Amino acid sequence: MRSVLVARMDNDGDVLLAGPAVRAIAARDRVTLLVAPSGEQAARLLPGVRNVLTWPCPWTGFSPPPVERRSVDTLIDALALEQFGAGFILTSYHQSPLPLALVLRLAGLKYLAANCVDYPGSLLDLRHRPRPGHEVERNLDLVRAAGYDLPPGDDGSLRVRQVRPPAQHAYVVVHPGASVPARTASPDWFRALVTALTGAGHRVLVTGSPAERELTRFVAGDNGIDRGGTTRYAELAALLDGADCAVVGNTGPAHLAAAVGTPVVSLFAPVVPPDRWAPWRVPAILLGDQQAPCRDTRARECPIPGHPCLNGVAIEEAVIAVHKLLEEVA
Repeated sequence: MRSVLVARMDNDGDVLLAGPAVRAIAARDRVTLLVAPSGEQAARLLPGVRNVLTWPCPWTGFSPPPVERRSVDTLIDALALEQFGAGFILTSYHQSPLPLALVLRLAGLKYLAANCVDYPGSLLDLRHRPRPGHEVERNLDLVRAAGYDLPPGDDGSLRVRQVRPPAQHAYVVVHPGASVPARTASPDWFRALVTALTGAGHRVLVTGSPAERELTRFVAGDNGIDRGGTTRYAELAALLDGADCAVVGNTGPAHLAAAVGTPVVSLFAPVVPPDRWAPWRVPAILLGDQQAPCRDTRARECPIPGHPCLNGVAIEEAVIAVHKLLEEVA
């Protein structure tokens, strides 16, 4: 059994989608996961990970740090001490693995594999071209090309380490926030949804990060239960695990809900394709106009006034979607 480095340098949701590929490698070898600070919470919940390293990567994320030689040298020195037998660089379809491949080569890694369309020179030993599909499949496709596969009985769904759901059940989680505003509906839309769900007899918990406390307080209003800023990542996983359903935009908690098997009503803006990013292998209903003019733009702020692809979704349609999922899993 050798030590293998797996790198996924984005947010928590992206790291969760790397989970099946990580488990495939971990079935044979010891896995160290290299992530950005924005992905560390998810990394520490993934089964199969022996160790987690974090590094502020200057070429990924929405607010990347500046390139600093000292930071790069520190990473190179730390990785060189580990003597990894191989490295896998996991990326989204629009990212290049080559900057990190150069760093890993300088750290002494002799075998590197990545999905890559650009000419890699001597930076990669396995330059793989994955089949079209979901990000989970893209990651699995790469490690399978290197000879790894999921062990018997592993269906390739998202997973996190065992969490303990709260004692009280029978509630719906509404998560209004997202790191990319274009990928979720407006606060007014979510507030109206909470009012409608509670009016239909549901207990509604509104979740969000500490930075989203004002948002969750507004969305919860007088009807929902505001849990904004009160749960760490593992506690959010437990809260989602105990929920009957989650209503969330295309953001990390949608994938966290999938990882604990909770059905998802996904408010999915078409700025990125749903066949790559929709909730993976969990009962889900996607809402939103997938033919809107913002389709495939990868816009962070909606370029269409009023954000109609999501804000135009009828509240009644979302309530019906919740009820349909609850009936399916009853």
